[in-house]
Amino acid sequence: MSAVRRRTIDDVLADARAGLHRLAPPAAWEAVRRGALLVDIRPAAQRAAEGEVPQAVVIERNVLEWRLDPASDHRIPAATGYDLQVVVLCSEGYTSSLAAAALADLGLHRATDVVGGFHAWAAAGLPTTGQSDGAPGALVGAGAHAPRS
Repeated sequence: MSAVRRRTIDDVLADARAGLHRLAPPAAWEAVRRGALLVDIRPAAQRAAEGEVPQAVVIERNVLEWRLDPASDHRIPAATGYDLQVVVLCSEGYTSSLAAAALADLGLHRATDVVGGFHAWAAAGLPTTGQSDGAPGALVGAGAHAPRS
């Protein structure tokens, strides 16, 4: 019997990011200004605590693929084709990488995400509403991806 190679979430994340051309917040903003669809996948509580991006379409992570797959009966009107540039935004830029890779697997070949997520977006001074100082709200799990000491 052969040993099963177990992958860590770090392995999965690295594989997901290897297939993406991730965007720094200013480049993501420029893509949105050129017509890319910015999709905020953070849960409602996180958006309430941290703030929102006015130009973003909110689609929580659990239904993302159904809403953006052009072949889905549950797609949003903006999901017009597989060439649509989708820029996924989460809180810190981890979950968004996994989500963008899932969209790419569906054929949305221009799917990507924002490096550093909403925190980096706000810190770059890009448009937000809610938390005016750009500081993240105090949520359970916030900062969960910080390096371990």
